[in-house]
Amino acid sequence: MNQLKILNKLDQNLKDIALIVLAALTLIFCLGTFSSCSNASRQKSAWRAEMTKRLDLEERMTKFSQEKSGLEEKAKAKAKELEVEQLANQTTKKALLQEQLINMSLKEELQKVTKLKEALEKDLKNALVTGKKLKK
Repeated sequence: MNQLKILNKLDQNLKDIALIVLAALTLIFCLGTFSSCSNASRQKSAWRAEMTKRLDLEERMTKFSQEKSGLEEKAKAKAKELEVEQLANQTTKKALLQEQLINMSLKEELQKVTKLKEALEKDLKNALVTGKKLKK
């Protein structure tokens, strides 16, 4: 009977040890599970934050692309306006140059006519003086 008690006690000790080992393993697995869930939650939050940033950046990039297209169109329109204005400016410069040449030609003609007039007046004075001398 003594042996039976010893065997029962040994069996009970083995059961207690097995229970302690199983409890420790369960605790380790529970901690691992909680740690894994916590890590997964952090990764999911990081992924959501990254996706939010990506979407925001994509929206901004789309907005900037649209603004760029609009500005390029405006720049092209302004370049065409500038070209038209440059052509008008060149035409105006040519017309101004022609007017200046005409003015110079008219001034030269006026100087010639003035010299001729002065010569005629001089001749007329001489003729008058000569005519008065002849009458006397």
